[in-house]
Amino acid sequence: MADRGVDLSALPKEVRDQLAELDLELSEGDITQKGYEKKRAKLLASYIPQLPKADLSLPDVQPSPSHSADPSPSPEAPGPSTSSASRHHRAHRSGGARDERYRSDIHTEAVQAALAKHREEKMALPMPTKRRSYFVHSPMDNCTPPDTSSASEDEGSLRRKAALSAVLAQTLQSPDYWINRSVQSSSTSSSASSTLSHGESKTQPQPQPQPGVSLLADVLAHTRIENSVPPDVTSSTPQERGSRVDLPPAIRGMSRGQSRSSMLDTADGKRKGVPVSSRVSTKIQQLLNTLKRPKRPPLCEFFLDDSEEIVEVPQPDPNTPKPEGRQIIPVKGEPLGVVSNWPPALQASLARWGASQAKSPALTALDITGKPLYTLTYGKLWSRSLKLAYTLLNKLGTKTEPVLQPGDRVALVYPNSDPGMFWVAFYGCLLAEVIPVPIEVPLSRQDAGSQQIGFLLGSCGVSLALTSEVCLKGLPKTPNGEIVQFKGWPRMRWVVTDTKYLTKPSKDWQPHIPTANTDTAYIEYKASKEGTVMGVAVSKIAMLTHCQALTQACNYSEGETLVNVLDCKKDMGLWHGVLTSVMNRIHTVTVPYAVMKACPMSWVQRVHIHKARVALVKCRDLHWAMMAHKDQKDINLSSIRMLVVADGANPWSVSSCDAFLNVFQSHGLRPESICPCATSPEALTVAIRRPGARGAPLPARAILSMAGLSHGVIRVNTEDKNSALTVQDVGHIMPGALMCIVKPDGPPQLCKTDEIGEIVINSRAGGTMYYGLPGVTKNTFEVIPVNQAGAPIGEIPFARTGLLGFVGPGSLVFVVGKIEGLLMVSGRRHNADDLVATALAVEPVKTVYRGRIAVFSVTVFYDERIVVVAEQRPDASEEDSFQWMSRVLQAIDSIHQVGLYCLALVPANTLPKTPLGGIHICETKQSFLDGNLHPCNILMCPHTCVTNMPKPRQKQPVDVGPASMLVGNLVAGKRIAQATGRELGVVDDQDLIRKHQFLSESLQWRAQTDPEHVLYVLLNSKGVPVCTATCAQLHKRAEKITATLYEKGGLNTGDNVVLLYPPGIDLIAAFYGCLYAGMIPVTVRPPHPQNLAATLPTVRMIIDVSKAACILTTQPLMRILRSREAAASVNVKTWPTIIDTDDLPRKRPPQIYKPPTAEMLAYLDFSVSTTGMLTGVKMSHAAVSTLCRSIKLQCELYSSRQIAICLDPYCGLGFVLWCLSSVYSGHQSILIPPMELETSLPLWLTTLSQYKIRDTFCSYSVMELCTKGLGTQTEMLKARGLNLSCVRSCVVVAEERPRLALSQSFSKLFKDLGLSPRAVSTAFGSRVNLAIGLQGTSGPDPSTVYVDMKSLRHDRVRLVEKGAPQSLPLMESGTILPGVRVIIVNPETRGPLGDSHLGEIWVNSPHSASGYYTIYGEESLQADHFNTKLSFGDPQTLWARTGYLGFIKRTELLDASGDRHDALFVVGSLDETLELRGLRYHPIDIETSVSRAHRSIAESAVFTWTNLLVVVAELSGSEQEALDLVPLVTNVVLEEHHLIVGVVVIVDPGVIPINSRGEKQRMHLRDSFLADQLDPIYVAYNM
Repeated sequence: MADRGVDLSALPKEVRDQLAELDLELSEGDITQKGYEKKRAKLLASYIPQLPKADLSLPDVQPSPSHSADPSPSPEAPGPSTSSASRHHRAHRSGGARDERYRSDIHTEAVQAALAKHREEKMALPMPTKRRSYFVHSPMDNCTPPDTSSASEDEGSLRRKAALSAVLAQTLQSPDYWINRSVQSSSTSSSASSTLSHGESKTQPQPQPQPGVSLLADVLAHTRIENSVPPDVTSSTPQERGSRVDLPPAIRGMSRGQSRSSMLDTADGKRKGVPVSSRVSTKIQQLLNTLKRPKRPPLCEFFLDDSEEIVEVPQPDPNTPKPEGRQIIPVKGEPLGVVSNWPPALQASLARWGASQAKSPALTALDITGKPLYTLTYGKLWSRSLKLAYTLLNKLGTKTEPVLQPGDRVALVYPNSDPGMFWVAFYGCLLAEVIPVPIEVPLSRQDAGSQQIGFLLGSCGVSLALTSEVCLKGLPKTPNGEIVQFKGWPRMRWVVTDTKYLTKPSKDWQPHIPTANTDTAYIEYKASKEGTVMGVAVSKIAMLTHCQALTQACNYSEGETLVNVLDCKKDMGLWHGVLTSVMNRIHTVTVPYAVMKACPMSWVQRVHIHKARVALVKCRDLHWAMMAHKDQKDINLSSIRMLVVADGANPWSVSSCDAFLNVFQSHGLRPESICPCATSPEALTVAIRRPGARGAPLPARAILSMAGLSHGVIRVNTEDKNSALTVQDVGHIMPGALMCIVKPDGPPQLCKTDEIGEIVINSRAGGTMYYGLPGVTKNTFEVIPVNQAGAPIGEIPFARTGLLGFVGPGSLVFVVGKIEGLLMVSGRRHNADDLVATALAVEPVKTVYRGRIAVFSVTVFYDERIVVVAEQRPDASEEDSFQWMSRVLQAIDSIHQVGLYCLALVPANTLPKTPLGGIHICETKQSFLDGNLHPCNILMCPHTCVTNMPKPRQKQPVDVGPASMLVGNLVAGKRIAQATGRELGVVDDQDLIRKHQFLSESLQWRAQTDPEHVLYVLLNSKGVPVCTATCAQLHKRAEKITATLYEKGGLNTGDNVVLLYPPGIDLIAAFYGCLYAGMIPVTVRPPHPQNLAATLPTVRMIIDVSKAACILTTQPLMRILRSREAAASVNVKTWPTIIDTDDLPRKRPPQIYKPPTAEMLAYLDFSVSTTGMLTGVKMSHAAVSTLCRSIKLQCELYSSRQIAICLDPYCGLGFVLWCLSSVYSGHQSILIPPMELETSLPLWLTTLSQYKIRDTFCSYSVMELCTKGLGTQTEMLKARGLNLSCVRSCVVVAEERPRLALSQSFSKLFKDLGLSPRAVSTAFGSRVNLAIGLQGTSGPDPSTVYVDMKSLRHDRVRLVEKGAPQSLPLMESGTILPGVRVIIVNPETRGPLGDSHLGEIWVNSPHSASGYYTIYGEESLQADHFNTKLSFGDPQTLWARTGYLGFIKRTELLDASGDRHDALFVVGSLDETLELRGLRYHPIDIETSVSRAHRSIAESAVFTWTNLLVVVAELSGSEQEALDLVPLVTNVVLEEHHLIVGVVVIVDPGVIPINSRGEKQRMHLRDSFLADQLDPIYVAYNM
């Protein structure tokens, strides 16, 4: 210790004062521990006896076990009291507003012991990853972390510097950075970091194992995870999967200062079992190591669906303690004595003392320094109150229309620091017979509680507020000087009550003082657990009786002195300090909160100076006095007969009382004078300990088992001293009262003697109702307890107190908590205060700011989940905070046997405050749920605390063969799910046969018969046609290209030719040029000139895979292919022949090739799927012409028609519509390249309007651009004359589930421009068949159904009503094309399914592709995907597998032929589905929920990694909102999908990769995440 060997009492006074000041600074959190020690050492340096090398630093000691161990230190040894106080102070220096109510050394020891258990089982919990710049955007100046070097730069530059700063800055918060960020892209940095970042972390504690609870500790770090782990693609050295990474000693203890490079050398140089792999995968691996694989009980294949099915109901534990006592008998208080001179009403007392004892002091108020400011005598109090009463009744309005009538409610708005004004106002109202409603002074228009106060004022009908001149000046004003209208308040008239504004009553005026009756005297406000503020009405008779009962219980006598540190507007401060004191002519000395902050000893000094007999305090005042008490030898507390501890009902008060007694017993404080009491706004004083006789034995303590308490029973704690709660009694109940204990929930049944319940009171001295709220009143003030049989025990109504407790031996009352702090988790009760106390016992010194911790519960997935929110000290490091959080988890789990759901740290001073500076719990909870808390650190532990997850489903091997299931379905009347488009019809005309056989012949035939007919019009961004092509022009241009290919290419018939063109007519001409030459065209999207590195490799890959012999392209693209930039990402020396087709010589080819059979290849269609697979399919001439014919029939396309296409023309149906369809059907296509919309958004819509287009085709990305970009401009477009009423069908070309929400938004937005809501539909195609469904002109409108999501996860389809819970709307994917048959098949058994099942969509059609184009010719895959047969039913037909899941429903609508229409619904890609917990999930459903969770989530994507669900969310708001998303995302996925999110990754907008069709590339995202290339803002690993 710094003061070892220094006698503090011998130091000069100024040194002692400076030390005291330092201690205060430290307790207030205004100085760091280091600064404190430095300054203290400096002060003491010259007084320390010169020992060799005096140790001036504080050893990190825990406070001594318990101060109460030595209750009577001998007078000649002042040592223990001083040093134990200072020691006690330093170890818990967090001081401040709230924490010390919970100080308990015994508990601190227990917590340390519980944590020590876990020291041995070290397990690395993955620490969250935070982007560097995240720290700079701190909401408050004082929270900026120590490293402010980059605070002034803009965010962009921060990102760019991330790589540099990671190396340079040595003060970075998270060691992850300095170990692991070599260069942004390095994917294989040392995995040492993640274990190192948390070398000290502990495992979850291990309570008695409960069935079905997966605890972190059940799996130690060395468990292997059974076979469910896919190979770790990110690590480059083999390692045993799942084993913990042990670091070589060289790395373990590295100091912060060492440079990065040396650290990496160590990591890579001595690779003793350190796998070099990505940080992310190591962390996930760590996370997996901490999770337990649940044992999966088999579930039957068919399920009954209903909400009980969802939740696993925990089986009751046979060892749960049950109450065994007899039923409690109501406890009676002593009779209320009748004293002859008790006044008939409280006002009468004031009148009596005002007249007879006018000089007697009533109230002394202190100034901010703790010196007396003024003393109000009883005479002054009486005369001023009289003036006020007269003014209120006679001077506010006119004689005929007074503003106030007796019985009206009036708000009293006075600060604590001005008690005199408040007393006058309160008694003035009583004399005027108006009802005072004291409230807090509103600080700002948006004050945390002001809205709720508004509710109180509204329910009480208050429209007038009394206040003082000073207070009025301080209220927020509008620019023209009026007081602002506070949020939620009714309109108020403000009246100033300073004496100079009051009128002296006329001689004949006397106040009316009736005998106390049941009319309301005053209203005291009370905040409920939900945050609503209600007014408890106290009648005149109750007010008087309560004063009498307190007088009797506390044995008050006339003329005593009382020191009051409490708020005099409500509760004990009002009852003792304002009401009972006046009744007994007591002199009250008020010590306001502000004085206590400046001078914590002030109340003790006042007691000493005034020889006060009674003091009213809270635990925090005891604590503060103890802290500030150094060696004031002259203080004497022997005058005190009653030290009333107002929050003595808080179980944690006992240690403050003990510690205070320990310090001040030597100053004359008597142990029996400490009187804890229990109060409630509804029942007023419930119980108070009477001052004991001198030397009488002190009442016993109850040492209760926390586990017992959580089950609501009283068990003396025997086995585990760590989880014990020591409670002191709060004395006996009040005179004249009757008390019972009833069950807190359900009917008010009497408890047994060993059962915890809510205390209910019947007394004349209690509140009567919640003013203006009759409904709530009945449940609280008119409770009639019932016995075990449910029969009422009598007629007398009781009032609920909101206190939980029991009656101990000798009818002593014990309180263990409050209803409002009660958290019911899985049927067990926990008390918020107890959890706060445990969290504070985990050395919060480095982490928690002033001990400010809020605990509340939120309902997620059918149970309450506990959330702990604490304010983080500005100087706390990331390491310390994470360390503290992980230890709080362990301590709470160990001591309370309950898992925390979420632990969040927010910057200091940012939690909403109550008027007295505490934390406003309801507002905090609301902020948490709204995503407005802005935490700087967060830890979610859903895996440990969500124990009611449904059992995972296991598919049973089916004993019954598929055929018999089919028969069973048929017998049950279920249809086989299949559907057919209409007949293609036969072609009879010779001319047509020739024309239809090959597209190349169609073009030649059109060029001869109708040469001037315009087939194509290409528009630029201004909507101007830049290029048109007639039949003849297109034919001639194709011939030129053919001639060039023959000359330059040196190619053979059947060679593949890559067409690399921007969307336009050149591409079409090149395609037909290839057909004329007998080559196979392959269309490829050109690389993006601004992003060659990402786009060129795909081009290269297609060229290599297709073995192209030649590339046709334009001059600008040819230059790009050969440029230096291109060489950076691909080998430009090995391109095949490149021919630019910009200026071709006028030559005709010697001949035009005609394929020998229609089965020959026409072209190759390459595309990248959403899973990132590049596949090319082969399209034969026969397939091309039947596809074109099918589309012609479906959409009724003839040469007189015009269609508009805004699509990418490189693959799938987009390519067919752009290049093939017009040549076949002869209609005119207006081509709009989608990229032109980037410069001119309305281009597509204006084209539709200008050309009066009936049919248009677009992609989802185009629709999204228009919806987002033009949504607000519809009025302007309408004014420009844009009209979409001509559009009959607008088809979105897609290979995915129709995006219903987007289609509906689009339809709604542009409805005003004439767009018919029936026009929008979605087509469906896949790799094996480019067009399966397409909404034509003749079929019925696309139908929408609502399916039950729970059933869908089991591969069943159950239709529900719109708006049903868990319902998912799905839209039909167009009408099935002519010539196409579709069947729904079980992908495992390959048998056909009934129409109530979800299965894979198989298709049979003449226009299916003829196979994959691959280098290796994977025939097995070919046969499987293109020519596969059903396992039974119709084993002859050859089907192609689309790889998409869907179902077919027969609708009530009729199709063209008059039959009922079979609708095809696509649900999602089979490859993308997530198999979790034995159920099938579609990413889009989870993403929809996630995007709804918070306003700042722009886009999201999900994927799985080793059974963990990873959610990536793009943050559109500011970075300080990043951590708000973590709990909201976790909540919504748990609520709506019954899944626990494993990792939440918050990234910048635009990070989630999207392909040209607007589909998310989730696998690419997954790979980037695992390779650590996302540069996330924050990564949270849920435990």
